Amino acid sequence: MKSKWIVILSLLIALGGGARAAEPLTNAYEAIALFTKVLEEVHRSYVDVNEAGYDALIRHALAGMLQELDPYSIFLDGEEYKDMMDDTAGSFGGIGIVISMKAGVLTVVSPMEDTPGFRAGILSGDIIVEVDGEETHEMSLSDAMKLMRGELGTEVQIKTLRPSTHEIDEITIVREEIDVASVKGAEMIQDGIGYIRITQFNEPTGDDLKTELEKLVGEGLDGLVLDLRGNPGGLLTSAAEVAGLFLPRGELIVFTRGRDNAEDRRPFKSSGLTHYTMEDFPMVILVNGGSASASEIVAGALQDHKRAMLVGEKTFGKGSVQSLLPLQDGSAVKLTTAKYYTPSARVIHGNGIEPDHTVPMPIEDLFLLYIQKTQPADEADELLETEPEIRDIQLDAAIGALKGMIISQKWTK
Repeated sequence: MKSKWIVILSLLIALGGGARAAEPLTNAYEAIALFTKVLEEVHRSYVDVNEAGYDALIRHALAGMLQELDPYSIFLDGEEYKDMMDDTAGSFGGIGIVISMKAGVLTVVSPMEDTPGFRAGILSGDIIVEVDGEETHEMSLSDAMKLMRGELGTEVQIKTLRPSTHEIDEITIVREEIDVASVKGAEMIQDGIGYIRITQFNEPTGDDLKTELEKLVGEGLDGLVLDLRGNPGGLLTSAAEVAGLFLPRGELIVFTRGRDNAEDRRPFKSSGLTHYTMEDFPMVILVNGGSASASEIVAGALQDHKRAMLVGEKTFGKGSVQSLLPLQDGSAVKLTTAKYYTPSARVIHGNGIEPDHTVPMPIEDLFLLYIQKTQPADEADELLETEPEIRDIQLDAAIGALKGMIISQKWTK
């Protein structure tokens, strides 16, 4: 698809002339005239007549135009649009990894826990080199996602490159229905210190988190560690519900800003119907490079309002808003129309959220720790038997920070 777009761009330059090509087209009529001229030339002269029909050329051009804007803006033909709506409405067959474009390459944001991709050992930051033998260096994000999804029980072959070790791995993964619990591991890990992990943000997340919090508060919660490491995001409404549990009514959680800057501001504020204050308990949020989108919204909001300290590593930096624009012929355009900003007007997209206390930790260590927690004991022991004992140094740092905050809080009362 991209190669056809490059052909069209080349023809634009050739037909427009060297001097003219350097001049920006600011008039819509001139631009359309140039495009029409190229369209006619390709339609008349392109070697493969089956690919040179007007319908195919226009759709290739639209797809290429949007693809060049950013990885998240795409043109969806009628079938692709229908497939996307079907995926949104229910569960799907896939391998359970969230991918994005980073520095121009197809990168794993994070594998979802308890999914085929997670069990296969794919890690946050891995580069997807091939999918079913197709190289990804010129593949769009939407095409890669389409290749990875499929019928339940079918296989997909993934080739990955791990930047930290330069190791290339070829994995065959069987697609499953992806339906993962979002709130996990709620427990008291030390006297008065509670721990909860959120693996993604879906519809039940806010209610589930509230239920687990109430249990911990009933057990004498003095401080909370909220683990958002490896959480690739999810629903904005869910992120707002989670942040709202810790902020008073009316506090700003996140806002969007489009091309009209402040004039196109859409704020999301805390409902504050049930919220836990710093006086109830201090809080530390764990983040890393696999924390993205909705995770960054929650972390950024609570950091800006000084409700929580962030410990770990800088987050992924995925914070753009896509609007779906259906077209009359059944196709649609998914277009980036705004970016997310934290309450203090920090832009998330491309920047990520910096922790208050940076504690580096190899992603391989975190994966092994999660395996230890989530897999049956015999399987975990078999996987970990050759590994040295691993400590969660980020969690240790979070607990240390919380203890200091608890002491300070008691001292000032």
